[in-house]
Amino acid sequence: MLNFKKWGIPLAIIAFIIVMLVPTPGLSEPGHAAIALLVFAVIMWATETVHLAVTSLIILFIQPIIGVTSFENAVIGFANPIIFLMIGGFIIAEAIRKSGLAKRLTYSLLDRLGTSPNRSLFVAVFSTGLLSAWIENVVAFAMFLPIIKEIVPLMGAKDADKGKSNFAKAMILGASYGSLAGGFGTEIGTAPNLMAAAYTNIPFLNWMIFGIPLSILMMLIIWVLLGRIFPMEVKGIIGGKETVTNKLNQLGLMTRNEKISIILLLFTISLWVTTGITGLNSYSVALIGAVLFLISGVVDWKDAQTNVDWGLIIFFGGALSLGAALLNTGAANWLIKDLLASMGSDPSTVIIMLLLMVVALFITQVMSNIALSAILVPLSVTLASAQGLNAGTYAVPVAIACSLSFMFPMADPTVAMAYGTGYVNMKEIFKAGLPMAIIGIILTIVILMTIAKPVFG
Repeated sequence: MLNFKKWGIPLAIIAFIIVMLVPTPGLSEPGHAAIALLVFAVIMWATETVHLAVTSLIILFIQPIIGVTSFENAVIGFANPIIFLMIGGFIIAEAIRKSGLAKRLTYSLLDRLGTSPNRSLFVAVFSTGLLSAWIENVVAFAMFLPIIKEIVPLMGAKDADKGKSNFAKAMILGASYGSLAGGFGTEIGTAPNLMAAAYTNIPFLNWMIFGIPLSILMMLIIWVLLGRIFPMEVKGIIGGKETVTNKLNQLGLMTRNEKISIILLLFTISLWVTTGITGLNSYSVALIGAVLFLISGVVDWKDAQTNVDWGLIIFFGGALSLGAALLNTGAANWLIKDLLASMGSDPSTVIIMLLLMVVALFITQVMSNIALSAILVPLSVTLASAQGLNAGTYAVPVAIACSLSFMFPMADPTVAMAYGTGYVNMKEIFKAGLPMAIIGIILTIVILMTIAKPVFG
């Protein structure tokens, strides 16, 4: 069997050469080179022969060599304010994790909502989901994972790590899927959302107008469907509410850092949702929150150096650079014209939206959703512009579809981590993930064509 990771570089180079040799009538030489670079980057990102960030570095220095643009223009992606939104978000996420606030939140929810398996599943889905709207979904899931591993035996589940507990399956996938769905709610919830925001300039609060309803409805669906797909064999936490109360008592009173964290988090969120009033933008708010956490001592710069995913920052800058190259050289417009032509003279907005989402959905199951959004979002913006539509008409649903990574462990780090527990196998992930993904597409289109219509004009 061909080892695609081993052969990623030669395959990418061969594909690059072939594309460069294929005639592209009506496209400039820089645009032709940009498309060849796109094919090269797709193969490199999909095979992950090297780290995603390394491919982005290649994208930067190769552009002036093959005649796409100057190096000064190539690195423009790193000047995008979205980069600073990501940095601020990472630092805030690390502060919440380090303070212990996430753990206390989870047990508090269990204490208030009850200790039945159905309610525990609700907590698993909504704890990670609500956190994921504001912090990286992997971080939200990682913070809840040890709690799940503690709750599962408390419920009396047997041989969960051998895949014999439906309760454990529902809980681990509930937390994973919840973190993905929660990310739909805000611009900073997922990297594809960030990519769409970078190209569409949708205000932070406007995104929440359609993002929060979509997120909550999707989390409710995840909660209900997982409970039916995996009928739970346990009755409730052994010892009932008293056990959860004891866990809370062991945590003791809120620490100084927890109190500071919840105050600063609420303050930062309030700035994000009032940008239209204050005149601030979401990028500067992220840096304000991050700096306040650093000044307060909840985290220090060493924590930021260690726990901020700087590789993702570099990747994102390179991906934005590639998107800019496709747009500025006319390559994106050239590709979109062919797509439009294949759909007839007057393609329906809904049909195009559905087609782009289905393409994104299937590719994202085997490819980094960040890399995929870097390719599809700028193309979607160009397509919308060609039809005289708002830039977000296709870019937003495509970004959301890139995060419908429910069906395979390789689709998203949270799903891979869920698979790694041994609680659930590949077949069961697909069994649960396929209906979630289909419902996700339908629900997204319905909400974007109703609630979001005023946002997109």
